[in-house]
Parts: sequence; structure tokens; C-alpha cells
Amino acid sequence: MEKKEMQELQELLETKQYTRLRQFLAELNEADIAGFMEELAEEEMLKVFRILPKDLAADVFSYLEVDSQQLIITSLSEKEAANVIDNLMADDAADLLEEMPANVVDKLLENARPDTRQAINHLLRYPEDSAGSIMTVEYVALKENFTVREAIEKIRTVGLDSETINICYVLDAKRQLVGTVALRYLLLSREDEVIGDIMHENVISINTQMDQEQVAAQFKKYDFTAMPVVDNEDRMVGIITVDDIVDIMEEETTEDMEKMAAIVPSDKPYMRTSVWETYRKRIPWLLLLMVSATFTGAIIGSFEKALSVYTALTVFIPMLMDTGGNAGGQASVTIIRGLSLGEIEYRDVPRVIWKEIRVAVLCGLTLAAANFAKLMIFDRVGFAVSLTVCLTLVAAVLMAMLVGCLLPVGAKRLGFDPAVMASPFITTIVDALSLLVYFRVATMVLGI
Repeated sequence: MEKKEMQELQELLETKQYTRLRQFLAELNEADIAGFMEELAEEEMLKVFRILPKDLAADVFSYLEVDSQQLIITSLSEKEAANVIDNLMADDAADLLEEMPANVVDKLLENARPDTRQAINHLLRYPEDSAGSIMTVEYVALKENFTVREAIEKIRTVGLDSETINICYVLDAKRQLVGTVALRYLLLSREDEVIGDIMHENVISINTQMDQEQVAAQFKKYDFTAMPVVDNEDRMVGIITVDDIVDIMEEETTEDMEKMAAIVPSDKPYMRTSVWETYRKRIPWLLLLMVSATFTGAIIGSFEKALSVYTALTVFIPMLMDTGGNAGGQASVTIIRGLSLGEIEYRDVPRVIWKEIRVAVLCGLTLAAANFAKLMIFDRVGFAVSLTVCLTLVAAVLMAMLVGCLLPVGAKRLGFDPAVMASPFITTIVDALSLLVYFRVATMVLGI
């Protein structure tokens, strides 16, 4: 929505020209109306929602943030709230109710239509983040013995209440999925042709228990706009559409980024998260990393004598630790991304290790050569100290890249999210290893 339109809507609202505001809103896209409402104060948001035509209100409601949805639902009468729930797609309604208090959910379901209540309860019984929990039960189902004419009549009857009519699903007497037929084929076929003769039989489906991240991978692999969901007995129970997958991909990416930054994932936008909630998400990992970093201090303390003899060694500790941490972070991000996209499998681990070793040696030697020239020409710390620092640099980069690639793979093998083993965790491990190597090399080269 353009800024000029936003200002005009705001002006109509402030001057209480509600009839004109209603007409203006009715001409806009649902997502734009939701965006406008999100910018308003709570009281004004509720006012605008009540102004909307009933059929438009439910569509706009599905685009609002969860907090705004809860505010609106709890502010409406039970009858008005039930009407909104009845007009939402079942998957959107289920997502909303999952976030609301049990007593509110009970009242909403009590006043909702029986078919709505049944569909929502059906979705709520599936595990969180599974295909069953994100699917919608509104789809067009056809029978094999339908003619094209009968199929089109069925679409006209249920199409408005379906998530999509571009693809229709053909079911047998046991509601098992036997084929699909695209709307365009129906429109181009003769009216007396039988659906069983023109349907596409090689159907790719998703099980209700499949994790939503795997579901997103299936959409990416096959480039579909919708996929059918079946239960363990191959009976069709719903569909997942690409708009749901976009939300899932955003959610999964955000979660991975938070884990890679050592933050407990949050399901709320940053601006809607309180200071206390943000603190609780960050402090556990900070405490863990702080405790684990004490090993670094212990290592430095154990070589206090060596440092007192060659004080110049202390100057290069931050550089060695930072370089190792950066190298490990680069490797881990690459491997985590590869694992998430399915580009790296367990059978690829030997090839990954061999590749990282070669990359680490090349990077380490390049950094060591550049650093050696700097130490000898500009810092003038002497050959022995320069050699100690540069040998440690090569070893630190090698260890960092190996740790950076092995930890995420190991985490996934054990059933953990590989994103947990990202930069902060790897940096802590690499710091300790780099210091051990540094002082060991110093002992051998400098004889201390």
C-alpha cells in the first residue's frame, strides 16, 4: 500500500467518516488492510475491524499477527468471534486457537458451526510442526466415476470454501488418494469424459506425521503449489499449499539464525517480545558459554611462566583465537546450510573432511605467510616468535575448520538441530584448542 493511501485511510478514521472508510477498505487487498491495521493503536484496530464487511473481515483476520488476532477475538462477542472462526480456513483457525487460553478456545468452539469445530479438532490432534498440524481440510475431492460435467458442478458447489481449486483430488470408496486432475484439464476435456480416464495417477503425497521442514523440502524438490496429505492408511485428510510453506520457511530460517547466534528460539516478532522474554531467551546460552570459556582462562594460567619469559606471546593470543573462531564459523555455516538443504548426507562426511583439510591448509598457509611478513618487517619480534605464531595459525585454522564441519554433522546424527553447533559454541572449543597448540608450539620452538 502506498503512503498516500495510508494517510487517506488514517484521515478518514480520525474524522470518523466510517462509510467512506468502509468503501475504501473494500477496494484494497486483504494483506494491505492487515498491514494498515497493524500500524494502529488497539482501540482503532478494533474499530476498523468492525467496519469491515463480514466476508472481508475473515480474510483480513488471517493476515494479522497472532497478538492482533487474539486481541480482536477476545474483544468480540462470542457470536461475532464464532462467525470469524467459521469463515477462516480450518488451518488458520487451528493456528489461532493453539495460541489462545483453553477457556477462550472452549467458548469459541462451543459457538462455532459443527463442521468448523470438527475440522479444527481434527487439526489440533496432530503433533506441533507436523504436516497434519499445518494442513487444511478444505479441498476439492472427486470420485473416479464422475464425468467432467459432474466434476465441474462439484467445484462450483464447494470451490468458494476450498483453499484451492487448481488441483482436484480423486478418491476411491475408502477415501484413499488414487489420482489428481488439474482444473485446466477439466475445462479442456469433453463433458462426458470420466475422471478416472483423464486423471494423473502418479501422485506424490505427504504423511500427516512428516516434519514441516521436510514438507518444505518436498515442495522445493517437486515445485508444487499444493500437495495432498494422507494418513498411515493412505486416506486423504487434507492439503498443504505453498503459502503455508513460505511461512514455514521463514519460521525455520529465523529459528536456525537464533540457534546459530546462541539464542533460544522465540515464536514472537522482536518488537512484540518484552525485555524479560528476550533476557530469558539469551541468558541460558550466555551462561553456558561463559562457564565453558573458563577453560580458556585455565589454559592461559597454566602457561603463566612461559608468558612471563616471552611477554610478546601474549600480544598474539587475541589474533589467534579470533582467526580460529572465524575459520570455524565459516566452515560450520557452510555445513549447516548443506545439511538443511539435503546437499550433504552422512555418506559424504569423508569427502567433506578431506575437502575442509585442503581448504584449511591453503587458508592457513596464506594467513601464516602474510602474518610472518608482518611480524618480521613491521613488528620485529624475531624469527622464533614469528615462527611460533605462524605455525600455530596454520594448526588453529585446520582444527577450527575440522571442528566446524564435524560438530554440526555429529549433532544431526544424534538427532539435534545442527544449527545449535554454530559459531558461539565452535568458537569456544576452537579458542581452547588454539591456546593449547600455541603454548605447545612455543614450548618446542622457544624451549620454555
